[in-house]
Amino acid sequence: MKYDPSKIEKRWQKYWQEIGIGKADNNSSKKKKYILTEFPYPSGEGLHMGHLRPYTAGDVYSRFHRMNGFEVLYPIGWDAFGLPAENFALKKGVHPRISTANNIENAKKQLLSWGMSFDWSREINTTDPEYYKWTQWIFLQLFKAGLAYEATGLINWCPSCKTGLANEEVIDGKCERCGTVVEKKELRQWYLKITAYADKLLDGLKYLPEWPGPVKLQQENWIGRSEGALIKFSILHFQFSEELEVFTTRADTLFGATFLVISPELAKRWIDSGWQAPDDVGKYVKISLAKEERQRTAEDKDKTGVDTGVKAINPANKKEIPIWVADYVLGGYGTGAIMAVPQHDERDKEFAKKFGLLIVDEPLVPINEAIEKFGTKKIQYKLRDWVFSRQRYWGEPIPLVHCDKCGIVPVSEDDLPVTLPEVEKYEPTGTGESPLAAIEEWVNTKCPECGGDGKRETNTMPQWAGSSWYWLRYADPKNKNELADKSALKYWTPVDVYFGGMEHTTLHLLYSRFWNLFLYDQGYITEKEPYLKRIPHGIVLGSDGEKMSKSRGNVVNPDEILEKYGADTMRMYELFLGPHESTVSWNSKGIVGVKRFLDRVFGFIFDESAPESKTVHKLIKKITEDISSIKFNTAVAAFMQFLNENVRLNKKDWEKFIILLAPFAPHATEEIWHEVMKNKDSVHAQLWPVYDSGLILDEKVKIVVQINGKVRDMIEADSGLTESEAKELALGSEKVKKYLKSGNIGKIIYIQDRLINFVV
Repeated sequence: MKYDPSKIEKRWQKYWQEIGIGKADNNSSKKKKYILTEFPYPSGEGLHMGHLRPYTAGDVYSRFHRMNGFEVLYPIGWDAFGLPAENFALKKGVHPRISTANNIENAKKQLLSWGMSFDWSREINTTDPEYYKWTQWIFLQLFKAGLAYEATGLINWCPSCKTGLANEEVIDGKCERCGTVVEKKELRQWYLKITAYADKLLDGLKYLPEWPGPVKLQQENWIGRSEGALIKFSILHFQFSEELEVFTTRADTLFGATFLVISPELAKRWIDSGWQAPDDVGKYVKISLAKEERQRTAEDKDKTGVDTGVKAINPANKKEIPIWVADYVLGGYGTGAIMAVPQHDERDKEFAKKFGLLIVDEPLVPINEAIEKFGTKKIQYKLRDWVFSRQRYWGEPIPLVHCDKCGIVPVSEDDLPVTLPEVEKYEPTGTGESPLAAIEEWVNTKCPECGGDGKRETNTMPQWAGSSWYWLRYADPKNKNELADKSALKYWTPVDVYFGGMEHTTLHLLYSRFWNLFLYDQGYITEKEPYLKRIPHGIVLGSDGEKMSKSRGNVVNPDEILEKYGADTMRMYELFLGPHESTVSWNSKGIVGVKRFLDRVFGFIFDESAPESKTVHKLIKKITEDISSIKFNTAVAAFMQFLNENVRLNKKDWEKFIILLAPFAPHATEEIWHEVMKNKDSVHAQLWPVYDSGLILDEKVKIVVQINGKVRDMIEADSGLTESEAKELALGSEKVKKYLKSGNIGKIIYIQDRLINFVV
């Protein structure tokens, strides 16, 4: 047979749709496996290589577990509200409802053409009123529990997107979506009190042993729990504040505090209250507030500050100390003020030396005594409440009504969803008001409580709202009476494996854990944590090693690769590029090797007279272990090596090979299974082969031992050694010991049955 993907792929994709290859059964008696990938927002550019990588990995993993007897849920949907979709619509001059629908249609075609075995019967769309009805319902539960509140505050404002941003959406002082430098702006906003769940979010990380360490550490650092004390300093002769409260983790150093430092944000609040600040203070505050947060707090930056002229009293020794403003103190952390103890803090000492401030060597007191006499115990968090409203059109309406008589009143749950009105103009105003505020016939309504005149809330929810609970809806996506049936949730949740990007650690992953914990506490769902295992993927760079971009001319379009080489070649090469978690560079020359491999698979002729192959059993073991441990690149390499080393296989062994290859190259193997093997059912419905340990353990292999890439010994061993077994054996070699005397092992590279390299 000649391999021509253009002639077979669409036929088998249609066949899989007809037989429901990916359809999951809520009433199954099998053990479940819930495998999830982050659902995409449907951009006008279509899905790209960054989508192909986790979706292919999830597809291989899902097909593998179905063939191992699991009931597998591998669902898909569309994260279609928010800034990306609205900005694209504005750029194209069309309504976001139209552009979003078109983009979804195109993205769905792409996923189908890639051979993804999603359960399309559970497809969801965050812009569907039947879906966002429940997003609004969850918001109402948060509101009723006191975890959603309205306040006016200084927030992050993107002048390009013309909307407020949560702290988590500001990366290095810039908008996470468009890269514009963020400003500070005082606006009326809705907040979610995620800080009320700070301890639960931290505690929950202890029960996620299969999450990557760096991901958990990022969340821990972002939450930033500190135990310390609040200490009040009286302020002398200052009508705008009688005292200044500071948070410190070192109350024992209080006697050595020789000055206080306030943030530019706190200084601005004083100025806004009527303080006639000296000119140099006002100028410094304005300049500081324009700086990026990372720039302000960098360890190696030159310390800047200015004396306010205001004095305070150290409560421990009753001495007068000056109050300064400095940009390294942030308004969003603690009270926005710190006590400076130059003798016990290097940053304070550096600041004091630069500006000639007093440095004294006072004795420490025991912490508990200092807190008892001068302050109160306090646990402080770096985490801030989540800015939850956006001044845009394309988002879920917040289901609240403002009534002069009753205040802020929730819309009746029976009246959900509150749908977006049809509008011609939806451009952001930039004034701090949503475009919805101008649609009087929609804004003006009746108060759900008293029946009098009321006005709808006109800000919309952020793009993170719909994704903060979507994995729950997949369990029961057609339910009209509740967000999901509890029996379905009990069967499917938590998610067993969640494929996604590193960039969402303190955004989606943190927000969704918060919503999940809240819904669990309220008794609506069955599991505390949403995802048992998180598997981040590395970035796919262009062939030049740079991030793919049109300006660099290094963008790889999966549609073009698909047309030239077919879906199976594209899938296998994507997996072959390198370890799943590593950043890799696309090389169009390398894909030819994968295509040649599939050509050889198609041209292979089995030999009925060939004896049973031991190497097939070794391959079964290798592929089973590699898929289980997300080592797809080495699995692909093992397939290629196997075919290079085996010219004679009987039909039974060749069938095993095709079944092993099926999750990686689903179309090609389905064609061979039916047309060559003359089978009636799908190759993807077959049971996964089991290797005979007796056939693989009696083989002896020679393993090359290297140190820093240089061959130092060759050892004979049983085949199939694990890395730890090979390491122990290699370190027993006298030759190896001689070369390891002068260094420590920093890294081990192990290729099973072939090579072990110690990097020292």
